[in-house]
This record gives sequence, C-alpha cells and structure tokens, in this order.
Amino acid sequence: MKMRKLLACLLFIALLNLQAFAQQQAQNPVIFADVPDLSMIRVGDTYYMSSTTMHMSPGLPIMKSKDLVNWQMVGYAYDTLANVDALNLVNGKSAYGKGTWASSLRYHEGIYYVSTFAQTTGKTTIFSTKDIEKGNWKRIDFKPSLHDHSLFFDHGKAYMVYGSGKIKLVELKADLSRINTEVPERILIEDAGMPSGNAGGLPAEGSQLFKVKGKYYLFNITWPKGGMRTVVIHRSDNLFGPYEGKVALQDKGVAQGGMIDTPEGDWFAYLFRDNGAVGRIPYLVPIRWENDWPILGIDGKVPETLHLPKSKGMIPSIAASDEFIRKKGERDLPLVWQWNHNPDAQYWSVHQRKGYLRLTTGRIDTSFLTARNTLTQRTIGPFSSATTALDLSNMKNGDFAGLAVLQKNYGQIYIKVENEHKSIVFVNATGGKAKLSTAIPIQQNKIFFRVDCNFAERKDLATFFYSLDGKAWISIGDPVKMSYTIPHFMGYRFALFNYAEKESGGYVDFDYFHLSEKPSIQSTE
Repeated sequence: MKMRKLLACLLFIALLNLQAFAQQQAQNPVIFADVPDLSMIRVGDTYYMSSTTMHMSPGLPIMKSKDLVNWQMVGYAYDTLANVDALNLVNGKSAYGKGTWASSLRYHEGIYYVSTFAQTTGKTTIFSTKDIEKGNWKRIDFKPSLHDHSLFFDHGKAYMVYGSGKIKLVELKADLSRINTEVPERILIEDAGMPSGNAGGLPAEGSQLFKVKGKYYLFNITWPKGGMRTVVIHRSDNLFGPYEGKVALQDKGVAQGGMIDTPEGDWFAYLFRDNGAVGRIPYLVPIRWENDWPILGIDGKVPETLHLPKSKGMIPSIAASDEFIRKKGERDLPLVWQWNHNPDAQYWSVHQRKGYLRLTTGRIDTSFLTARNTLTQRTIGPFSSATTALDLSNMKNGDFAGLAVLQKNYGQIYIKVENEHKSIVFVNATGGKAKLSTAIPIQQNKIFFRVDCNFAERKDLATFFYSLDGKAWISIGDPVKMSYTIPHFMGYRFALFNYAEKESGGYVDFDYFHLSEKPSIQSTE
C-alpha cells in the first residue's frame, strides 16, 4: 500500500513537472494574429520575416526575431504602393483584398531583397537595402505581375519561380530590372498539386524555393477538393528539374510557407493557418531529414508545443497601446499602425494638439468602408480589447467618429452629430447590411469607447461598450459575429475613424488607444 501511494505521488510530481516544462516552451500558433504569406531568412543569429498587409499603408511589413517565436516590427518596404484611385479610395474605387500579396525575402551577397506583386498595379516589385532594420529601400517595378513568386539566386543569376498549378521559372536581368526575355521561360512542374490528388481544388501556389546541400526544394500549398490545405514539396538535383513531389503535411489546414534552420542546426517549417476572423496565423513545425527529404511534424502532425523559448506576448511588438505623445525624433506613428488604404497626410496629425491624434474630415463620404484616413492595428487572439477616448468639441453636422473592428462585415460605435446634437450609435454590419442601434443622446464633449474581441475557439465575437466617465462601462447592441471574408482577405483590425456626410473641416482628437490581451476589470452594465 505504501509503495502504491509512493508511486502515485511520484507520478503526480512528474506530471506537474511536465506541465511546468510545457509552460516554458513556445506554443502554436507562435503569433495569434494576422501575419499571412510569411517569408523568412536567417542572417547570423537573427531571423527576419516579411508578410502581407495588402491594401494597407505603409505596406509589406518586416519583422525580426532572435528565437523564431518573439517577433517585433522593424519597418515596411514601402510607404505608398502606388498613387492610384483604388489605393486612394477616390472616384468610388477601392483596393480591398488587393494591393500587394505574398512576398519573397532574400539575403544575397550583403544585400537584403524583398519582392512582391500586385493586382492593383499589374507589376512585380523588388525592394533592396543593405540595412534591413533601417530600411531606405530601393525599388524596381516591372511587368507582368508574377503570381506568388519566389526570388532565387543561383550560380550568379537571379530567377523567379511563380504560378498557380503550373509552376514556371523566369530568369531576370542582372540588374533585376525586368525579365530577361533572351532566355526562354521554363515550366518546372506541370501540375504541382498532383501529389495531393488535387482535382478541382485550389491549384498549387505560394511557391518558395530553397537550396540545401546542393538539392532544390520547392514548397507549395494546395487544397484538394473535399480535403484541407496541404503542404506539397518537390525536390530536384537541378534547378531546372526534373522534380519529384510528395505531400509533406496535411494537418489542421496548416500550410503555405517554407523552411528555416537555426544556428544550432535545427530546422522548422514556417506556415500559417486560416483561423477565422482573427485572420491567417503563423505556425512553426519541426523538420527532420530523411533520405534528403524534409519530414514535417511529429508523426505527421503539427505539435502544440515547440522546443523553443516561450512567447513574451504580442504587446507591444505586434500591436501596442499609444498615448499619442511624441518625443523629438520619434516616428509620428509607431510601426504597429497602418492606414486603411493610402492616407491624405494633410488631414491627420499628432502635433496639432500635443498628446492627441487629430483626424480631420477632408471630403464628403457615404460609408465607413469608403472613408479615408481610418487608422488601424491588428486584433490579436485569443482575446484583445481596445479602448479609446474622444474629444468631440469640434465635430460638425453629419460627422461620424469612433472605434470599429474593420472587415467587410464590420462593427462600429461612433458619435453622430445631427442638427448640432450628439448621440452614440452602434452599427452591426454582419450579413452584408449595416444595422443601426437606437441613438443615445449625450450632452458632453468627451466620450469613451471600448470593444472586446473574443477569438478563443473561433467564437469570433466583438462586444462594444461606451462610458461617460471612463469608469462605468455600458454594453451596446448584440455582439458582432465577426467573419473572415475573401473580398477583404484580411483579419479584423481595430480602427479609429472620423468622416463627414454633410460638410468637411470638422475634427476629433483621440486622447489615447489602449490595448489589452486580458478582459477588462472595469465595471460594466
């Protein structure tokens, strides 16, 4: 009996130690936020990653990490993709779901390169710099727009591998200024989705090409009809083929990306998963090598924990609070902020009133989605809450200003001014039609708004609140059932906005933007 109790006690202690060890390890997803189409490199002991933010400005974000888990923003490849109507939200046009898509990040002979493509411009763009953290990117544009391409340097030449289903390769001019038309385009793989039995599903795309110990490895994502997103890898002894392929991972829909090694010689696949309203979120999957093939996962599965350092959280590295106080030499907007489409610089400021973000209406708009100068940050999971305070003193009749969660099926809470009277309005735009709450009149010139986003187990609910004093919070309307839509092709974003329906020139001052990963302890009614 004593021995049985002793064994039970030892087992219990072992389980506690195992649980404690697991809590000190990294967990998947490594970033619970919308960071899709990741491309990754390692230079020395530092990792760099590029991602996709499409129609946002600035665009093509660059992050860095020392451990593959804890990432921080270091910059963007561009401030403005192009000065065109769709990206400027003018003449009834927009670029939702467009802008730049999947990028390719490379380091070659002391130069950093990141390339991308855009439906909006119809061009392929290559950015280059000697210092990826300081930026100062040089830019080259050329036609056509090469879909989901992978920039690749080999034997003194530069190439791009691209395509959907049929994967092709083109050689670039030595200065990367355009495709070298003197060298014929090659078809590397006739149907890259074939190993997954892809018939009628998503053709293989998202190409990322690597060379390891003299062999070439091409990663693609495919989605067999009736199945799930799948990683397919093709291998060859020669850049130009022939290639043999196999399914590398088919679990939880975790797919699209590439592979990276650590200074210690460990390998990981970096991939992402479509995870509902929060967006497409990054995963790491361990790799072992067998007969010169990268074998992904633990017994073919994506592990929950990783033998990597524990995450320190995404605030303030991926998203952050902001008091809108700027010291000399600081950026007007920290890197966590992006504008919904190109902003109009003359109608926003963090200097006109110290410690405040001022958004001024510069034109007449008819809806939230067409309004310019909406400032955004990623939502983060499994829970995130945003709070802001607005000074309403200088709003004009027909103005709308407030806090939103931005996607096609958005939710928002705002102050509306009508006949010199202010009122609080909540809007739920799920189902394709904006439903307005009953207006709540107010008599003051300062208001507090909050939205809580619950992405745990894909609940995808946004609950809105208002407060007259910043202490007692009152919920308004039913929770918004957030949903990821292809027309926007982006996870939900917190958004600060101000637009006019009657006359321009009014403005609001946002006192702060506070972000939390924990539910508020403030009282609610």
